[in-house]
Amino acid sequence: MACMACLLLALAFVAAEAQQMQSNISRGSSLTPTTNSTWLSRSGLYAFGFYRQGNGYAVGIFLAGILEKTVVWTANRDDPPVSKNATLLFTGDGLALPTAEGQNYLVKSSGSASYASMLDSGNFVLYNSGREIVWQSFDHPTDTLLPGQRLLAGDKLFSAKSEADHSTGIFLLNMQHDGNLVQYPVDGTGSASAFYASSTLGAGENVTLNLGADGHLYLLNKTGSNIRNITDGGLPTDEGKFYLMRIDADGIFRLYSHDLKKDAIWSVVWESSKDKCVPKGLCGLNSYCVLSDLKAECRCLPRFESVNQGNPASGCERNFVADACKNRNENFTYTMEELESTTWEDVSYMSLRLSEKGACKQGCLEDCDCEAAFFDGTNCRKRRLPLRYGRRANGTSTIALIKVGVPKPDTDRRIVQPGSKKKGRPDILIICLSFTAFIHFVVVLRDSVVETQCLGIYKNECCEW
Repeated sequence: MACMACLLLALAFVAAEAQQMQSNISRGSSLTPTTNSTWLSRSGLYAFGFYRQGNGYAVGIFLAGILEKTVVWTANRDDPPVSKNATLLFTGDGLALPTAEGQNYLVKSSGSASYASMLDSGNFVLYNSGREIVWQSFDHPTDTLLPGQRLLAGDKLFSAKSEADHSTGIFLLNMQHDGNLVQYPVDGTGSASAFYASSTLGAGENVTLNLGADGHLYLLNKTGSNIRNITDGGLPTDEGKFYLMRIDADGIFRLYSHDLKKDAIWSVVWESSKDKCVPKGLCGLNSYCVLSDLKAECRCLPRFESVNQGNPASGCERNFVADACKNRNENFTYTMEELESTTWEDVSYMSLRLSEKGACKQGCLEDCDCEAAFFDGTNCRKRRLPLRYGRRANGTSTIALIKVGVPKPDTDRRIVQPGSKKKGRPDILIICLSFTAFIHFVVVLRDSVVETQCLGIYKNECCEW
């Protein structure tokens, strides 16, 4: 009897352990950032819950079973981080953060949710009482695809701002309804803005991007036929290796592998481009991308300055007065500076047939609407600012001519411009005043001391020097 009791106790323990290993989460469960912060998958590889973001916490899914914690999904990614006092509550309607104004739902189920589970596939799922899925994270990807996950027609992946900030960045990967998989900058989705395409335009309305467990990234049409291999696949999966695909903050989407047994770091298996200047919009308006030791570097147009040194995507702005041309400011002039071997988005408002670079420069100088011109030896294309999608392109014959403003040089050496400094003499400001019919006084500011000097000249005659 004692043995039977032990056996029953052991079976009860195993049953309890099995229930716990299924990672079922009952309605009414909650998480907080500092205690009971995550719900783990059965193996402990994936976790759903709070992770550090800036000065607070965000809610998402991340790989918890590796040394390099990797976020693969984020809820309401553009919401500000929450404090350590936040509570995430699982209700019949989904997952909510209670606030003073009411419930802020991070996950909203399509039906009444009875329980949830963090699966070992990386998919977080809500079920109803009939074990039907009423919401799953695989249907709402952010910047990452995991094995077994699909990007449906019309869905997009958006890059993160940076490796540390998982809010929406400046690039997207779009599985278009026309069957083409295309990358764009967020600020422009026309064909001229695309910088990667799968060349499957016209393949149908329900093409999907898929990732297999062996690292195979491919496109299927609505009948399930493979229409394009993005990667070949066939990579090892039997030694604890697994894969993920992500559109990175630099605009390039990559296939990564990780070896669980070796505690390795992420390795790049494949990438959409090895040229880091390919993503359009990496450098902001009026700046262009240059490869330096295989790294992307953003530079400003001549006489322009960076808007934000820490954020190249913020672009550049003029460091000179912009409206002197139309205002006919006689103390200000324009000149043209050359920038060779660059390409830009072509949205010129006028094209002239010219064979001389000097004529192209002069044509832009005489046109107040012209702020830049592009000369290729036979054509002069006039542009307004801003210029965008610039990059260094060795071998191009087109020269960018940038109109820049400069103050006219002082033609009178005895009058010093305000704020200027000349070594070996004090600043002098000379003002002519007429007080009588025949006598003029001159006020001289010498070393910050005002002196009055009298000069005898003719009535109503201007001061001549």
